[in-house]
Amino acid sequence: MLIRERIQAFIYLIEVGSGARWIRAIMLTMMVLTLAGVYDLTAYHGFNSPEAMDAAQVARNLAIGRGYSTEFIRPFSVYLLGKHSQRAMVGAAVDTNDVVRVSRRNAHPDLANPPLYPTVLAGLIKVCRPEWKAGTRAPFWSEGGHYARYPAEFLIALFNQLLLLAVVLLTFLLARTFFDPLAAWLAALLTLGADELWKFSVSGQSTMLLLVIFLGLVWCLVKIEEAGRAKKSDPRRQILLVVSAGVLTGMGMLTRYSFGWVIVPVFVFITFFGWKKEFLPPSVVPLDEPGQPTSSANRSRSGVGLAVSAFLAFAFVVIPWIGRNLAVSGTFFGTAGYAVAEGTFAFPGSRLMQSLHPDLTSVYWVMPYLRKFLENARGLFQGDLLRLGGGWLGILFFAGLLLGIRNVAARRLRYFTMGCLGIFIIAQALGRTRLSEYSPGLNSENLLVLLTPLVVIFGVASFLKLIEQMKLPSLQVRFWVIGLMAVLACQPLIATLLPPKTSPVSYPPYYPPDIQKIAGWTHKDELLMSDVPWAVAWYGDRQCAWTTVNSHYEFYELNDNIKHISGLYLTLYTLDGKLFSECLQGGVDSWGNFVYKTLSANQLPVGFPLRNFPYESLLSGLFLADRQRW
Repeated sequence: MLIRERIQAFIYLIEVGSGARWIRAIMLTMMVLTLAGVYDLTAYHGFNSPEAMDAAQVARNLAIGRGYSTEFIRPFSVYLLGKHSQRAMVGAAVDTNDVVRVSRRNAHPDLANPPLYPTVLAGLIKVCRPEWKAGTRAPFWSEGGHYARYPAEFLIALFNQLLLLAVVLLTFLLARTFFDPLAAWLAALLTLGADELWKFSVSGQSTMLLLVIFLGLVWCLVKIEEAGRAKKSDPRRQILLVVSAGVLTGMGMLTRYSFGWVIVPVFVFITFFGWKKEFLPPSVVPLDEPGQPTSSANRSRSGVGLAVSAFLAFAFVVIPWIGRNLAVSGTFFGTAGYAVAEGTFAFPGSRLMQSLHPDLTSVYWVMPYLRKFLENARGLFQGDLLRLGGGWLGILFFAGLLLGIRNVAARRLRYFTMGCLGIFIIAQALGRTRLSEYSPGLNSENLLVLLTPLVVIFGVASFLKLIEQMKLPSLQVRFWVIGLMAVLACQPLIATLLPPKTSPVSYPPYYPPDIQKIAGWTHKDELLMSDVPWAVAWYGDRQCAWTTVNSHYEFYELNDNIKHISGLYLTLYTLDGKLFSECLQGGVDSWGNFVYKTLSANQLPVGFPLRNFPYESLLSGLFLADRQRW
């Protein structure tokens, strides 16, 4: 073949043949990676939520062989472990330190985090082995001689951004199943342009992993529904899909406990749409051959039976972990099971988790939960629901509920979406805790964000249906209108990428160099106390108890009877407390009053065991130690 002919064949391959698809795919990949790079350079923000640091430090313990343990010691967790051990060893002499398991290095079992996300992160840490020191001189990790980024956090953010790209791909595939290519590409573009998803991707939380699991579950339900409508379907394939749906729901619950309620709409969906209906009158007996009754494989399969199979698969996944929690703490979900009681008038704020001796009488009352639900549901309906899907698409989604959808599968999936929406509203309102105040919007208690891809898909479908009814002069004008809608929907992300640049440091209150400096003043087998124990556990790699509910009785109970506290680290969470309501009127044993007397009057309580402070000042807070350690 002549060179000219080869060149012509190559040009044909690029412009018309399979090479054109590869070039488009490569260009699209490069554009997406460029967007991720620009976001990481201009809008990346370090971990700012307690649950992200908590899960990461559990993952590190798991990766380096400490088992599923935590260095973030909740006083309430100590209470649960002690109560369970005493109940299990009635009549036996029990050493308090053995009961609470904090005297041994990193032996305190974690009772707050479901296991899947920390396990995935543990594998990532095991393979990549990130740097654990917060540097102030290394390029990229520091700026202008000051700390900027924590390597381990950035690694986790990159992993979650890969999961975000998987979410975009799954969104495209789901939309292409129901609608035309234009709707599928537009849905994928708007999902990629969702500012909230990008913020969650760098937050370090389990949201991206849970979104991938959720969309995998939706894909299974779509295939189950298709098999139910098919004239001929493979029973074994349908059973496999049903079991997969149950397993994925269980995996979602092992990623975030509150996701387990999704089994309710899954059960209902499979019951009504997962089985093949024979449109025959009851008196008619279908025959395979003349005189022969139909075989069991061809009979209508009960939707309830398939739904029960999904539930059994779900239970098979979650029961072993529930058994572990029962064996360790005597509770089904550890401290996470009491989230519904947090934030009620009986346990305002984080009082329950900071209590060594809580009065759990009110846990069995109904009124605290009803009041909590009504208060939080009001905020959801007035705020979070209006921002669903980024705002504009959420409005189109709800408006589209008044419009019919010709595609049967899409119409049924919309029923499932509305069922999940109702479940998420109830679970989010009842499960709201102080975590939502530490990191508003970007927290693991935000379940509505999981519906973003589905809201985008149906919002795009509604928009395109409205476009068809508009008398536009030309096709070009139609595309201009669609482009304008895409820009409006992606405006939050565009604004985030524009100057000024977001600071990558989550200060206040977190400043990793200070925390690692404090950790260097203590030994690995010593116990610290802080109002940000999740940060001390993550950055400092030290066991750290949450400040007890008061600075007197429960502090001394923990220090004298459970384990000696070597240092107290208080950040701006406490130091910036309200002077009158928290410091002066907070009670003589409140931490606000403690800080007020310590800083303003230079007066520590009589007999307080931590009376030494470093000569050098800390940027992020106050540190007191039992002896001079610097």
